[in-house]
Amino acid sequence: MFGIIRMIYLDIKGIRNRSSITSTYLKLINRRDELPFNIEESYSLDSSITIGRSSKNDIVIKDPFISKRHVSIEKERNEFFIEDLNSANGTFVNEEELLNPIRLENGDNIKIGQASFLFVNEID
Repeated sequence: MFGIIRMIYLDIKGIRNRSSITSTYLKLINRRDELPFNIEESYSLDSSITIGRSSKNDIVIKDPFISKRHVSIEKERNEFFIEDLNSANGTFVNEEELLNPIRLENGDNIKIGQASFLFVNEID
């Protein structure tokens, strides 16, 4: 029973937090409390960004399986392209290793280290 109430609470909390998120964002698929590092439920993609362990990235995730500079997501017009930046453990889109930059589609699953994200583009 507690688990059901908790899931409802998290869904409602997510709806409230959505108002500050742009129409394109990364939504965490994992449960935050099961990951051994701090991570947000979602990350807005207003422009081009980099993700990695280093504080020099736009999105910093202190996962030991994520490289210092792991992946970039580039915005060109209203399209987003993802590129692995020669990371040690790779980047996976829809369970396939990312070997070359590709255009992201609404609903793509992105796995970076231990974190899995859903790419949401509501203007698609």
